[in-house]
Amino acid sequence: MTIKDQPKPFLEHLADLRATLLGCLAAWGIGMAIVMPFTPRLFTLLRAPLAKITEHPEQFLRSLEITGGFSIALQIILWGGLLVSAPFITFLIARFVLPGLTCRERKVIVGSLGFVIALFSLGVGIAYFITLPVALKIMFGLHTWLGIRAEWTAVNYVAFAVKLLMAFGLAFELPVIVVVLGYLGIVSAAFLRSKRRHVIVIILILAMLLTPGPDIFSQIVMAVPMLLLYEACIWIVWLAERKRTAKDLKTDDRQQTTEDEPAKREDG
Repeated sequence: MTIKDQPKPFLEHLADLRATLLGCLAAWGIGMAIVMPFTPRLFTLLRAPLAKITEHPEQFLRSLEITGGFSIALQIILWGGLLVSAPFITFLIARFVLPGLTCRERKVIVGSLGFVIALFSLGVGIAYFITLPVALKIMFGLHTWLGIRAEWTAVNYVAFAVKLLMAFGLAFELPVIVVVLGYLGIVSAAFLRSKRRHVIVIILILAMLLTPGPDIFSQIVMAVPMLLLYEACIWIVWLAERKRTAKDLKTDDRQQTTEDEPAKREDG
């Protein structure tokens, strides 16, 4: 073992962890600074789904508190800054974690980063273009059915919309975790198939807990893609197992051929 291969002392790991956390906070702060000038435009984007229930979405929301504008801007800046800085935060965390992993584990995790971004974007897109407008329409319809005039506060609306978008984005990260565990050999396709009934129940519970609204539609829109992605994970893990088995067979054949060559020479 060389000096470079020796594990770091515990205090050095703590120093690295401290530097990583400070770097993540700094990246988040820079992301918030970048988002801050665009806060009014981002609020307009969040308000756009209201066009499904009213012709004048800019006049529908009310601010009933003195600090209402500050609360709205703070929510948008915090979450928007986190989204902007997420790639840099991921890089800093990976730089801290990857040195302690094996070469195969590093390859699997680095290879999954693109899917992390793609699935998060897919979840946010589904929530913004499908779930949020329909959920708002259902909530508005309930008010009309009960004979209540709907007047929503801007603070509550932004909190509802942001929570829904983030919930969908994070929920769509679960398949990445399953695939990574499969590639690392921790779970198998047979194991995932055997736990399908349990996973369906877990996904339905997660959909119920993660969606901020009580409407069943939002929960279904979250649960159905997650179930389909879980089935896709089973096939991806199965293909990875077949590929790994074929590779092992080739390696065994090469070793057997190498062992047989000296015997053939002696016979010759």
